[in-house]
Amino acid sequence: MEGSGPQNAVGYRSPPHNFEAEMALLGAILSNNRAYDRVIEFLRAEHFADGRHGRIFEAAGRLIELNQIADPITLKNYFEADGSLDDIGGAEYLVRLAGSVVTVLNAEDYGRTILDRFLRRELINIGEDVVNRAHEVTFESNASDQIEHAEEELFRLATDGEQEADLKPFKSALIEAVNVAEAAYKRDGNLAGVATHLTDVDKQLGGLHTSDLLILAGRPSMGKTALATNIAFNVAKAYRKDVVNGEDKVVDGATVGFFSLEMSAEELATRILAEQSGVSSHRIRRGEVSKDEFPSIVEAAQQLSSIPLYIDDTAGLTVSNLRTRARRLKRTQNLGLIVVDYLQLMRPPHGSRPENRVQEISEITRSLKGIAKELEVPVIALSQLSRQVESRDDKRPQLADLRESGSIEQDADVVMFVFREEYYLERAKPRDDDPEIIKWQEDMDKVHNLAELIVAKQRHGPIGKVTLHFEPSLTKFSTLARNDVYGDVPD
Repeated sequence: MEGSGPQNAVGYRSPPHNFEAEMALLGAILSNNRAYDRVIEFLRAEHFADGRHGRIFEAAGRLIELNQIADPITLKNYFEADGSLDDIGGAEYLVRLAGSVVTVLNAEDYGRTILDRFLRRELINIGEDVVNRAHEVTFESNASDQIEHAEEELFRLATDGEQEADLKPFKSALIEAVNVAEAAYKRDGNLAGVATHLTDVDKQLGGLHTSDLLILAGRPSMGKTALATNIAFNVAKAYRKDVVNGEDKVVDGATVGFFSLEMSAEELATRILAEQSGVSSHRIRRGEVSKDEFPSIVEAAQQLSSIPLYIDDTAGLTVSNLRTRARRLKRTQNLGLIVVDYLQLMRPPHGSRPENRVQEISEITRSLKGIAKELEVPVIALSQLSRQVESRDDKRPQLADLRESGSIEQDADVVMFVFREEYYLERAKPRDDDPEIIKWQEDMDKVHNLAELIVAKQRHGPIGKVTLHFEPSLTKFSTLARNDVYGDVPD
């Protein structure tokens, strides 16, 4: 029976369902178990409107996956074993289902009909939930939170039951690989990914690759946020579209979504303004700007106002919130890069109950990798390092320093560390009358305004080190005049 529409005088409408399609599909499966293979990619037991049908579908699937035959006889034995035969209508109902088959060829159509009615029922539930939540005015949840929750539920429903991608012939994979190589060949710098426009970094990484999760880690004051901000700005500033094969395509740069859980949007904007105007961010914030400098600030602000850089400075952002907002940016602004500052300030997805902080971080990194793959954009996630780095003589970070942070190293495609030896040397300055002061000054001169970007893991390329110039007053990283990149063959 197809269920929908008014049922009585008061306007009650039963939830959408199609029992005939459910019975016909189960009959097809019981008559020929191969029918199960046609629907298992997208159909689950909970999609059935009749609970008995869902249990029979699930039981048949278990038998088939054990290479056993699923028919009225074997299912009768299955349900008798757990004492639930009467609950599904008895052996007579199993025989009735087997006799209700019209043709096995229509199995997928029946499955799609069942899924469609399930999605309609879920839409009704979400709609009722939205109405009920909107009527409940609480301090814990404002209207914006409710909109995000509804959007998240709708997206989950939109992807529920999607058929898994078919196995891809190697020929298709080869064509895609050649297309990527061709695009890199034609692009300035021969990069396969999005350019950071830090020349040596791009040489080491080959750009920022779609679907990659890149971890940028370091101790406080090393410049993680500054480097991430520089990259985000460079990528957004370079954004350019062109007509390729009759279609508008992004040929350089990308739209950037910057999720800042630590700094406000105004602070990030001030940093970028300082970098572009050449006026210290500290002085801009304090208002210590001369008449000669102010025009350069205004000019820089006018030039920056049109770049596709979007900042979300919501504190305590959950992975679910980030995914919802990133999807929205992807849909409306063609998002091409996500930056998250930083991992340890994020909260796990809605409904998650990790047992400890390590599991929580692991869940967050897995989710970020999932977002990178789903939206086909690179995700740069910043991460703090533990204090154990400070206890070593050589304070350069190592992969082992991530071990206590869950599965960061495992989930990441690239792991990079920011290290500034000058920071530690400044704090180890001897007294002016100490003979070591001369040696200290020589060491300081060697590392003055230098920073190391240590690529400790790269799934697609070599590990190594890139030396960058760093201007603290402008919080600006830039390429050195000399090339100081060296590499190793990855594991």
